[in-house]
Amino acid sequence: MALQRPKGTQDHLPDGSPKLSSEISSSAFRHVTQTARTVLERAGASFIATPIFEESELVTRGVGGSTDIVRKEMFKVFYAGDHGGFVMRPEGTAGIVRAYIQNGLKQLPAPLKLWTHGPMFRAENVQKGRLRQFHQVDYEVIGSADALVDAEAIWLMVEVVRELGLSGVQVKLGSIGDPSDRETYNAYLKELFTPHAERLSDDSKDRLTRNPMRILDSKSATDQGIIAELNVRPMLDFLGEEAAAHFAQVRAYLDAWGVAYEVDPSIVRGLDYYRRTAWELHHQNIGAKSALGGGGRYDGLAAELGGPDTPGIGWAFGIERILIALEAEGIQIPTSAGPVIYIAALDAEYVPLAAKAALSLRASMRAEFGYKHQKPGNAFREGERRGATYTALIGSDEAATGTLAVKHLGTGEQSAVKLEELAEFLTTDS
Repeated sequence: MALQRPKGTQDHLPDGSPKLSSEISSSAFRHVTQTARTVLERAGASFIATPIFEESELVTRGVGGSTDIVRKEMFKVFYAGDHGGFVMRPEGTAGIVRAYIQNGLKQLPAPLKLWTHGPMFRAENVQKGRLRQFHQVDYEVIGSADALVDAEAIWLMVEVVRELGLSGVQVKLGSIGDPSDRETYNAYLKELFTPHAERLSDDSKDRLTRNPMRILDSKSATDQGIIAELNVRPMLDFLGEEAAAHFAQVRAYLDAWGVAYEVDPSIVRGLDYYRRTAWELHHQNIGAKSALGGGGRYDGLAAELGGPDTPGIGWAFGIERILIALEAEGIQIPTSAGPVIYIAALDAEYVPLAAKAALSLRASMRAEFGYKHQKPGNAFREGERRGATYTALIGSDEAATGTLAVKHLGTGEQSAVKLEELAEFLTTDS
C-alpha cells in the first residue's frame, strides 16, 4: 500500500489535478497570499519570515500555560541529542515578537508593520475547517498603543477579505481590558463558578484555578449550559476607565470609516497575551464554528518574552478557512495561467532548437517546449492541454529559414515568424 500523508494535513496541488475536490489548489492558495500581500504592503507592512519551530518556552510564555494550545495541542520536536525543548509553532505572533526583540527591529520606524504567511501546527480533532497543519496570513503592528492602530488593523483584515470577494463576513468586536481588569473579572468568575465546580468538565475545573476566563471558551455543552444558567456578566462590564475609553475610540474610528461590526461581549480570545481590543471575523459556511480568524492587542507580550515593554496588535486568518468561505459563496478563484507558447520540434534533430527558442523568450513570458519530437496534430493537442495561447512548430523548412510556424490556438490563425522576431510578435499579437 502506498504511503499516505498524515491525518489533518492537505496537499497543495497544481490546477487540473484529479483530486482537487479534496485538496487545495496551489494557485488558490497563492491567490489568497498575493491578495494579502497587495493590501498589507500598500499599508506599509514589510514581509517577515520566522522558523516553523521555536523554543517551547517561547510558546508557553507567549501563548500562555493555561491555554489548550500549550496543554493539549503542541507538536514537540525531537532529534538526536536534543533536550526536547522545541515545538512546531502553533501561531505566528510570539515568533514575530521574538524576532523583533532579538534582531533589534526597534531601530526601524515605529510603529513597525509586519506580515507573513505560512504553516502552523496544532494537535486538533480534525474536521472541516480545522487541520493539524494549517496555514495563516498574519499581520502585526509593534510599537504603538494608539486606538487608531487597532482600528486600522481591523480595517485591513476586512479589506483583505473584501479584495478576495467575500461578502458574507461579520466582525465581532470586544475588549478584554487591562491586566487589572482581567484580574478583577477572573476573581468574579472564580467566585461565581466555584459552587458549581463539580458540574464543570475536567478541563474547566482546571481552568477554574489557572485562568477562569478560559471557561467561557469551553467547547463542552455542559459548561456552556452552566454559563447560560448563571447569567455570567461579560468582560465589558469590568473594563476600567482607560480600557473603556480606548474601546470607545476604536469604535468611533470604525464607525467613521463605515466598517460594520457587532459588539460581542463574549469574546475573550484563546491566547493569554491579549489586552484591550479583541475581535473575530466570522463566516457562516466554514464549519468548526464560524471564525475565519481574529486578532487583538498584546501590549504585555514583548516584556513577557524578555524584551522591552513594547505595545503591539495583530491578527491572523486561516487560509484554508478563507478558501472554504470563497467556495461557499461561489467565488471563482483565478487559476494559474498556461504558457504563452508551446514550441515543438517535428524531428528529433530540431528539439535543441525548440528548447533554445523557448529559453530565449523566458525573460518576458512563460514559454515551454517539447522534450521529444512530435507530429503536428499531437503538438497542437499538447499545447491546448497545457493551456498555451500559441503552438509553434520547427521542422526542416523552419530550421533552414530560421522561422517558426506559429498557430494561435484560439483563432486558428497561422504565421511564419522569424526566431529573432518571435518575442515581439507574441507581445504585439496578444
